[in-house]
Amino acid sequence: MEEKVSLKVRVQKLGTSLSNMVMPNIGAFIAWGVLTALFIPDGYLPNEQLAAIVGPMLTYLLPTLIGYTGGYVIYGQRGAVVGAIATVGAITGSSVPMFIGAMVMGPLGGWTIKKFDEKFQEKIRPGFEMLVNNFSAGLVGFALLLLAFYAIGPVVSTLTGAVGNGVEAIVNAKLLPLANIIIEPAKVLFLNNALNHGIFTPLGAEQVSQAGKSVLFLLEANPGPGLGILLAYALFGKGSAKSSSWGAMVIHFFGGIHEIYFPYVMMKPALFLAAIAGGVSGTFTFQFLDAGLKSPASPGSIIAIMAMAPKGVWPHLNVLLGVLVGAIVSFLVAALILRADKSTDDSLEAAQAATQAAKAKSKGQVVPVAVDTNISRDSVEKIIFACDAGMGSSAMGASILRDKVKKAGLGIPVSNQAISNLVDIPKTLIVTQEELTPRAKGKSPSAIHVSVDNFLASPRYDEIVASLTGAAPIAEIEGDIPTSAPVDGQEIDLNHIDAVVVAYGKAQGSATMGCETIRAIFRNKNIRIPVSTAKISELGEFNSKNIMIVTTIALQAEVQQAAPNSQFLIVDSLVTTPEYDKMVARMYKFN
Repeated sequence: MEEKVSLKVRVQKLGTSLSNMVMPNIGAFIAWGVLTALFIPDGYLPNEQLAAIVGPMLTYLLPTLIGYTGGYVIYGQRGAVVGAIATVGAITGSSVPMFIGAMVMGPLGGWTIKKFDEKFQEKIRPGFEMLVNNFSAGLVGFALLLLAFYAIGPVVSTLTGAVGNGVEAIVNAKLLPLANIIIEPAKVLFLNNALNHGIFTPLGAEQVSQAGKSVLFLLEANPGPGLGILLAYALFGKGSAKSSSWGAMVIHFFGGIHEIYFPYVMMKPALFLAAIAGGVSGTFTFQFLDAGLKSPASPGSIIAIMAMAPKGVWPHLNVLLGVLVGAIVSFLVAALILRADKSTDDSLEAAQAATQAAKAKSKGQVVPVAVDTNISRDSVEKIIFACDAGMGSSAMGASILRDKVKKAGLGIPVSNQAISNLVDIPKTLIVTQEELTPRAKGKSPSAIHVSVDNFLASPRYDEIVASLTGAAPIAEIEGDIPTSAPVDGQEIDLNHIDAVVVAYGKAQGSATMGCETIRAIFRNKNIRIPVSTAKISELGEFNSKNIMIVTTIALQAEVQQAAPNSQFLIVDSLVTTPEYDKMVARMYKFN
């Protein structure tokens, strides 16, 4: 029985649909923002002739691109053409920038021509296909253009004016900071793109056309709250979350990929309060100092944000102060929460899994198991990382695998894109996060699909490379692994393991992170076996058949000499390795 779709899922799907029309065209918004910042009368390089381009770009180019993209998402090139035609009707039938009209007419145009083709395509006589296709697109587009000009344009213009007046009233009443009570939790639940590009970008662009800047571009893009939370983890956190937070800070603040701090919040749900406090205080500062941007900052990097700030020292300083206040407040609240927390159950890996589960739940999906696929070099001509927006985490995942593919000498191009832009091309390997795999398979059923739990750190990347080079097939992590089979030839009796010990030599860091990884996997599988670390010189007390010692190839001989009676799991890396998942999948059958 099919489950009833919740209101939250409907809102999420609507927001994703809106953002999918805007995000592919962010480059055009940035070009318009740069043009505005440079050449308008109060810009850096005032130029009357070039400033004349600002208006037409805002009125005609940007809405038409959105309408074209909306039609393309629904029905490819034919949908895009009809969507663009219909959007022009809305543009000319209104006196305001027609972003909302474009978001209505673009998909409507794509949907209408799609339904027309479904009904009449098979009835076209041979030899008349091009004639019918061209005229049908033109006539359907013409009809929608008239509809948009006389009905949609005026209606949307009235609604846009009402929404604009509402936003202005909220700003004038100094209530805008309260919006972050909703924005910050929604971001962590992966509604960030839907909010920023589906709502704030169109509204902000209209404010820029009137006031020259908009604070709406800063509401979701402010990196301050996330920076404060990561800094608190760096100083007061524990385990792998503490050690990884420094690198996450760089990626978040300078790279603009905010998704990287979401698992840190999910690890301690009380940190939602820190994110909200930072967001509210940051927006209050922006509004108090009359800060704003001339164009959307995408991604939400401090570099992009400062580049989009208006001309002058004070406008840049006002924006920077809002970011700084948001970071300080979120840091203080997060520090109090982390220092007051006495639990020892801190696991970034488990939180990452919880984050993905929350993302799947917000979309009404069930997290599937990884795809069991044997791939070869001949079966793959390109690799695509796909996610909702085609940016952020998928770009980082593509970068990681691209480096591994290059080092393996495979010569296979690796790229990233939005799931909505996938096309069904054979000999393509598509890598998606687990909860997005069904959507990717629906868009590209002929491709090979591999699921990962986390784009930033997945052992399946090594499996992909190994399979492509012919070293080994991709294993089904959650699939059927014979209980009698050894892990890569290593004879391990999983029936009699009372403890797992991660051994280290001079440096303990990797062993500690490996220990935390195994603990997280054990907790997820409800395996009640203690995991600890030990120096090689201390392994004598673990010299028992009931103890499994995990070590690297480099330390194998030394470890086996120190505890000859123990069982051993030899891995390439203590931090992340597919052997942990294979071992645990087999343990899970015994427990």
